Amino acid sequence: MAAETPDYKDTLNLPKTDFPMRAGLPKREPEWLARWAEIGIYDKLREKASLARTGKNNDSPRESFTLHDGPPYANGHLHIGHALNKILKDMVARSQQMMGKDARYIPGWDCHGLPIEWKIEEKYRQKGRDKDAVPVVEFRQECRDFAAGWIDIQRDEFKRLGVTGKWSKPYLTMDFHAERVIAEEFQKFLMSGVLYQGSKPVMWSPVEKTALAEAEVEYHDRQTDAIWVKFPVVSSEASIFTKAKTQVVIWTTTPWTIPQNRAICFGPEISYGLYEVTGRPEECWVSIGDRYLLADELAEEALSAARLEPSMYRRLDGVSPAELAGITCAHPLRGVEGADGEWDFDVPLLSGDHVTDDAGTGFVHTAPSHGDDDYAIGVKHKLPMTFNILDDSSYRADLPFFAGEKIIQPNGKPGKANRVVIDKLKEVGAVIATRRLTISDAHSWRSKAPVIRLNRPQWFAAIDQKVGDGQDTYGETIRERALTSIDQLVTWTPQTGRNRLYSMIEARPDWVLSRQRAWGVPLTCFVKVGAKPDDADYLLRDPAVNARILDAFEAEGADAWYQDGAKERFLGNDYVADEWEQVFDILDVWFDSGSTHAFVLRDREDGSDDGLADLYLEGTDQHRGWFHSSMLQACGTKGRAPYRGVLTHGFTLDEKGMKMSKSLGNTIVPETVVKQYGADILRLWVAQTDYTNDQRIGPEILKGTADSYRRLRNTMRFLLGSLSDFTDADRVDPADMPELERWVLHRLAELDQVVREGYAKYDFQGVFQAVFTFATVDLSAFYFDVRKDALYCDGDTERRRAARSVLDILFHRLTTWLAPVLVFTMEEVWLERFPGAESSVHLTDIPDTPAGWRDEALAAKWATIRKVRRVVTGALEVERREKTIGASLEAAPIVHVDAVAAEVLATVPFDDICITSDITVSTDPAPEDAFRIEGSEGVAVVFAKAEGKKCQRCWKILPDVGLFAHPGVCGRCNDALS
Repeated sequence: MAAETPDYKDTLNLPKTDFPMRAGLPKREPEWLARWAEIGIYDKLREKASLARTGKNNDSPRESFTLHDGPPYANGHLHIGHALNKILKDMVARSQQMMGKDARYIPGWDCHGLPIEWKIEEKYRQKGRDKDAVPVVEFRQECRDFAAGWIDIQRDEFKRLGVTGKWSKPYLTMDFHAERVIAEEFQKFLMSGVLYQGSKPVMWSPVEKTALAEAEVEYHDRQTDAIWVKFPVVSSEASIFTKAKTQVVIWTTTPWTIPQNRAICFGPEISYGLYEVTGRPEECWVSIGDRYLLADELAEEALSAARLEPSMYRRLDGVSPAELAGITCAHPLRGVEGADGEWDFDVPLLSGDHVTDDAGTGFVHTAPSHGDDDYAIGVKHKLPMTFNILDDSSYRADLPFFAGEKIIQPNGKPGKANRVVIDKLKEVGAVIATRRLTISDAHSWRSKAPVIRLNRPQWFAAIDQKVGDGQDTYGETIRERALTSIDQLVTWTPQTGRNRLYSMIEARPDWVLSRQRAWGVPLTCFVKVGAKPDDADYLLRDPAVNARILDAFEAEGADAWYQDGAKERFLGNDYVADEWEQVFDILDVWFDSGSTHAFVLRDREDGSDDGLADLYLEGTDQHRGWFHSSMLQACGTKGRAPYRGVLTHGFTLDEKGMKMSKSLGNTIVPETVVKQYGADILRLWVAQTDYTNDQRIGPEILKGTADSYRRLRNTMRFLLGSLSDFTDADRVDPADMPELERWVLHRLAELDQVVREGYAKYDFQGVFQAVFTFATVDLSAFYFDVRKDALYCDGDTERRRAARSVLDILFHRLTTWLAPVLVFTMEEVWLERFPGAESSVHLTDIPDTPAGWRDEALAAKWATIRKVRRVVTGALEVERREKTIGASLEAAPIVHVDAVAAEVLATVPFDDICITSDITVSTDPAPEDAFRIEGSEGVAVVFAKAEGKKCQRCWKILPDVGLFAHPGVCGRCNDALS
C-alpha cells in the first residue's frame, strides 16, 4: 500500500497576524484616544519641532504651517457640518505635519454674543424672570458659565472624531487676555479715525432688540400684504400732470414703511406712460377720470390688480425722465384730519439706478430710514431721516393714527402695523389695490423671527475712509486693503471663493460694529456730553485712558467695564467724569472672531511665526461671516488679510440632496455614526467627498464607505501577516529585485508625487482615490495575488526576500499616506508591527521616496504584460463559471499575441504572473473562437488544462510532481522543504 502524502500546510509561510478582520472601531477608538492623551502626541510634535529650530536635536528645522481654527459657538451638541469641518481641518494639519512641516492647530471657541445670551434669556423667560432686572455682571457670569459648560462637551465630541490639536489650552474669546486684545483692536479703529457714530438702516431684530450682521440672518418665505398706493401730483413743470387728477402709483410689500416715506424713485432707463381710467367695475377703489403714472411694462399688471380690464383705461402719452424729475407729490396722508401736520411735506420724484420694471409699478416708494438704496438716495438728496419706529418695532407714542402698533410682536409673529396703515390708506382713498403675497424675507437665525431694516444710532467702521495708521502698503482704506489682499496675498481653494468675497467687499457698506446687548466685549470708548457725532471732540482719543482700560481687562476681563466707578477709574484725573458718557453697546461678535488672529496667531507662543495663518478653513457661508470679518478687521489694524490661504467647503445634505432638518427626520448626527461605525468611517466619508461642493450623507452612503474601509483593511491585514517575522537581514536592495518588485516601486514613486501634491492642495478626495485604487487594483488584485505563491511556498529565496522588502516599503508608505484620514486604523496597523509605550504612526513622517525608483520604460513594459494578463484572467473566469476548472492553477492556456508582445512576455515568468501552472505564448494567428476582450486588441486566449499532477504543497499542476524526495510535491517545493 502506497505511503500517505504528508500534510504540508505547516511548512507554508502563511500570513501570521493578530490584526482582526472586524475592526470594532466604536469600542476600540476610545482606547487609542486615551493612549494618545497619555503620550501627548500633539505636544511631542511641537517639542520635536522646537528642538529642531534651536538646533538641539539632529532634525532639520521644519517650516511652520498654521491652520487657524474658525471658532464655533459654544452652545449645543455638534451636527454633521461641525464634523465635516473639524475632520477636514484635522486632515490638513496631519498631512502637512507628515510632509515635514510643523503643523500647528489651536482649536477655539466663540463665547460671546447673542447665541449664548439668547439661551440665558430663554431660561429667564421660563422662570418669569426679567433680564433687565438682573445686574449686568451677574447676567454676564451666567453667560460665561453656560459657554464654559458647552466648551467641555464640544471638546470631547471633537476629540472623539480623532481631531488632534492643543485641546489642553484652546483659545476662547471670553478669556481675559482675549477680551483685552479685542478691546485693543477696537481701540485701533478708534485711534485711526475710522470709527464713527451714525444713524442708518441696519438689519434689526425686534425680538432680540439688537442689530444683526448679514451673516446672522437667513431667508424664509412668509406672507405679507402688497399694496398699490397713489401719491397725488402737486406740482410739475408739465401742465398735463397738474390740470387733471394725476397720481404716481407705488407698490410695496412693507406697508408699515409708508408713514416714513420721503421720496419716490423712478428708473432713468424705464419707459413710463400716463394712463387714464375710462371705466370701472362696481367693486373697485379707482375713479373714472383718474390719471396714473406707471411704467409701461407694468401698467397692465398694476391696473389689473385694481380690477380694471384693458378696455377700462387708455394710455394718453409717454413721459420722459426729465418730466418725471420735475414732479413733486404729496404724501397720501397729507392734510388728513387728525394727522396734526405730520405728513404735510413734499415728496419729490428722484432718479434711481436701483429701480427696475421687473415688478410693481416702476416707481419705488423711498423711506431713507428703512433700506440701503433708500438711505443712499436720502444722503444724496439730503432727505430727512425719520425716527418713527422704536427698537421693539412699535411706532413712537406720539405718531398720529399708528402710535404703539408693532410690526413684529415679542413672540416673532406679525403685529398690526401693516394692517392699520393699510386701513388708514384705504380710508383716505389712497389705495387702488392690495394682494396677499408670499415673499422671501430676512429672519434671525436664532429667534427665527423676521427682522426689519431700521435706522438706529449705531457705531460704524468707515471702510472707504483713509486709515490713519501708516500701514498703506496694500491701500489707504479698509476696502482697498481688502480687495488688494484678495487678489495678491491669498490663495483660494476653490478659486470661486475669491470671486464671492471680492464681490461682497467691493459692494458692502460700512461695517456696523455695535450691538445693543450685554454679553460681549464693550465698545471701550467715551463720548462728550452735549457734543454731536460730527464734532471733532465727540470721541475721546487718549492713549493713557486706553491703556488703563486694557490693563483692567487683562486682569479682570471685560466685566471691568461694568463695575461701579468704572468711568472714573478709566478717565482718571485728567477728565471730569460728568462731561463724558460711557458707551455700553457691545462689539459685533464677528469683530470678536475677526480679531482672533491677534490673540492667537500673534500672541501665543504656539501661534504663527509671523502672526499670519497659512489657512482659514470654513463653510461657504463664512464668505459673509468669518472670512469677511477677519479680512475687514485685520485690514483695519494690520493693513492686510490675516491669512495666506482660504479653503471653503459646502454644506451637508441627505442622500436625496435635501437640506437636513429635524422636522423632516433626515438629520445625521456625528455621535450616531460614531457609535454605529466608528469615527474612521466618518473621516473616510469626508475623504471620499468633493468638499468644495455640497456633500450627501445617509445610511446607504455610509454602508458604501464602510465597504471601502473593509477592502483597505484587508490590504493592510495582508501586509501585516506577510511581514510578521521580517527583519533588516531579509531586506533586498531595489537594484537586485525582480522586475515585478521594481514595477511596484515605480508605482510607489508615481503615487508619492500624487499624494504629496494632493495633500499640498488639500485634495483629500484625489489622494484617497489614488491610494485606494492602488491598494485594491494594483496591490490586492494584482501584485499580492501574483506574489502569494512566492510568499507562501518559496523557501529563503531572493524572490521571496525581495517581495517582502517591497511589502515593508509599502507598509511604511500606506500607513503614513492614510494616517491623516484613517487616524485610528493606521495607528492600529502601526502598533501591530511596532508595539511600544510611545510608538505611534502620528509621530512619523511620510518617508522620502527615491526618484530613482521611477522607471518609465519598465512601466511601459508592464503595461503590456498586464494588458495581456487581463485577457488571460478573463478567459479563465469563463472556464471557472462553467465549472471546467475550479482554480486558475488547473489551467495552461495558450496566449496569442504579436511578435513585440511575445518578446516582452518571454522575459518574465508569465505563468506565475497569470497564476497558472503553465502557459504558452504563441505568435500564430488565433482561432476564431479564441477568447478576446474589447480594448485589448491583438490578444487572444485558447483554454487548455494543465498537464501533470497537483503539488500537495503549492497546488500547481506540474509534470515533475512526485519525482523528488518529499512525496507529492514539485521541484520548487522539494527545495523549500529541504
